[in-house]
Parts: sequence; structure tokens; C-alpha cells
Amino acid sequence: MTGYRPVYIKLIMVTMALAPVLIGSVLLGLTIGSSGEIGAAWHVLLGQGEPDATLEVIIWQLRWPRVILAATVGASLSLGGLVFQALLRNPLAEPYILGVSGGSAVGAILGILAGFSFFPGLALSSFTGSLAVLLLVLLLSGRKEGSSDSLLLGGVMVNAFCGAIIMFLISISQSGQMHKIIFWLMGDLSTAGSDSLPLLLGVLPCFVLIYLLAQPLNLLLTGQDNASAMGVNVKLVMLVLLVTTSLMVSLTVCQSGLIGFVGLTIPHVLRLTIGPDHRILAPASILTGASYLVLCDLLARSLPSQGEMSVGIVTALIGAPLFIALLWRGRR
Repeated sequence: MTGYRPVYIKLIMVTMALAPVLIGSVLLGLTIGSSGEIGAAWHVLLGQGEPDATLEVIIWQLRWPRVILAATVGASLSLGGLVFQALLRNPLAEPYILGVSGGSAVGAILGILAGFSFFPGLALSSFTGSLAVLLLVLLLSGRKEGSSDSLLLGGVMVNAFCGAIIMFLISISQSGQMHKIIFWLMGDLSTAGSDSLPLLLGVLPCFVLIYLLAQPLNLLLTGQDNASAMGVNVKLVMLVLLVTTSLMVSLTVCQSGLIGFVGLTIPHVLRLTIGPDHRILAPASILTGASYLVLCDLLARSLPSQGEMSVGIVTALIGAPLFIALLWRGRR
């Protein structure tokens, strides 16, 4: 028991450092916007001064669901990237590596073409597509159970096939549908509403289950043979982590669209700063990913443009140079 004490002390310290950042990000997301001044928004949050009905509607019915969605999506993508990079032992792995993004996009586009542009139709069609692709990838790699290379290769090939299907569906869609599809593919949080938030509760059990498997995930990094010798059921743990992570990512991506580089860069930054222990990395990834995407979404809707900028563009503009810098540092 005493051997675990330093880990929990470090976990508490990391949580106490990152939790205020998330709280501050949420408050900034609620108070900063194109409607109303920051001071008036703070008065609404604190319940001070004369009530402003319009600003209250903007904060609690527009900004609040959007901030919650951004935080949940960021946490899921970051934690998903952490798990996939550990399981596949590939620094380029992220939640989309097994074809989850491609299947989710195909399902969402089919839902849009079928007229399911409302909740929960679009969410269910996107979720169904992602699970179907995950099942296909697992079947393709079934002859090499536990092989990271076969899972990685299968995911890349299925993603490429889904990309071809997406291009075909866009080519046969109408102009109005095409705009909605392209904006969804770039990552869109503007459709967040209170009616879609209950679906996000499904990610909480996924967070808990992944954290409970953090120590077996640490042992898997030493090699599957060593982990098996230490009592880890390698096939079962890998299967549970793959399915749980894919489910977690699907529940969020089906509502936000495809947002890249969150699951790619956040785990790398955290490993460099707090070490490789997944018992600490998992909670840190949740808090950091949530804060990061809330701030990126705030930047996306604050930048001057003809229309609202997609949050996926902001994460790509920030994440790509950051990841290149990390690769350059690793090479040096």
C-alpha cells in the first residue's frame, strides 16, 4: 500500500493544478462572446444586479451547452488518444486510427442525406457507423489476436475506404446538404443544445472504466508477454479498452463532427511533463483535453470572419505546428 502513496500524492497535485484551469476555461467560455459585455455576463453568473433576460438565455441556453459539449469532446478525444497510443505503441495513433472517425462520418452523412439532421437521428446514425467500422476492423485483425500492427493497418485501410465513400456521398448530395456535411466534417460545436447533453452522460462510465484499467495499461507497455506473466489478461484488457474508447469517442464525435489533433498532441505534452504512468495520465488527459477544446472553441467564435469559424480549423492550426515541434524535439 505504501508503494502506491507517491502515485496518489502526485495524482492529487496534478489534479489540483489542472482543475482550476478547466474551471477558468469554462468561465471564460460562458462570459466571453459576441453578445453582451463580460461584466454583465459575470453579473448574470453571480446573480447580481438587474436581471437581463436576453443575456441569461444566451449564457444558459446557448453558451452553457456548447461549453459542456466542448469539454466532453476534448476530454474524450484526449483520453482516447492516450489509450490508442499506448495499445498500438504508435505515437501517431489517435481516436481516429481504428476508423472510428471514418465510420462516424459516413453514418452522419447518411443521416443528413436521409433527413436526420435533428437530435437524436444524426447522433444515432453516426454512432451506428462508427461501431460498424470498429467491428469490421476487429474482424479483419482477428487472425492475429493482440497484434497492434494488424489493428493499426486495418484501421488505416478502413479509414481510407470510408474517405472514398464520403467523397462519393458529397458528390451526389444537394447544395444545401453539402454545406452542412462539409461543416460537420470540419468539426462543429454550434449545434450544441440542452437536448443532446444527456447522451454525453454515457462517457462518464467510460472514463471510470479506463481509469480502472490504467495499471494493466502500464503493464502492457512492458510487452504483452511480460504483462501476461504478471497476471494481466492481455486479450481481454485490449478488447475492453478498444471497445470502451471507441464507444466514448463515438458518443461525442457524432455530435461535434471530426475534430483532429486533440488526441494526437495532448497525450504527448502530458507524457513529457508528468511522466508515463497512466494512473496519472488518464485524469490529466481528461482535464487538459477539456480545457484545451473549450479555449479553442472560444477562440474559434471570437476570431473575426464572415461566419463562425469551425473549431476543427483552430485545433489543426494549433495542433499541427505543436506536434511538429514535439517531433523535432524528440529527434534532437
